[in-house]
Amino acid sequence: MPKPESFPIEKIFVPTKQKKAIKPEIVGEIAESILDIGQQAPISVRLDGDRLVLVEGLHRLEACKALGETTIIGVLVPAELAQHKPRLSEGPEVEAERIKMARLKKLRLEKEAAEASTAALKGVNATEAPRPRPAKGVRGNPKASLDRTAESTRKTLSDWITQQKGNGGRY
Repeated sequence: MPKPESFPIEKIFVPTKQKKAIKPEIVGEIAESILDIGQQAPISVRLDGDRLVLVEGLHRLEACKALGETTIIGVLVPAELAQHKPRLSEGPEVEAERIKMARLKKLRLEKEAAEASTAALKGVNATEAPRPRPAKGVRGNPKASLDRTAESTRKTLSDWITQQKGNGGRY
């Protein structure tokens, strides 16, 4: 195990990914604890060229910055160890939680798919409502006129001329 030593805070680089995880309430709690009893756990840093890169201890580092400290106690870890640090996934409780969350996600996706399918079927049924069919022939067809009814029985031009002469002779 590496020996804890003091590092200048301004020389420690915090990766952007880690900066997004800062929780101000935790920083505040740690800062109060450091004021009361001092820093109890060292941070972990690794060398990257000429700079130090934070591996672990973001909230402790931020608490020391907030208190105006210029140095922080930490341990220098080799880059290989920094990338292979133990993960939470190695614990059985965490694995059980991961399985539970995966199952819940699957159930949620299945529910959303079923709802979407139901909504799509309702939409199709609404658009396929039976349309009124026009009546066959003239009877019951509002578009047919009475004149067309009479004309529909004539078959020749001479019949039409005869009818027109009977209606006053205009054609």
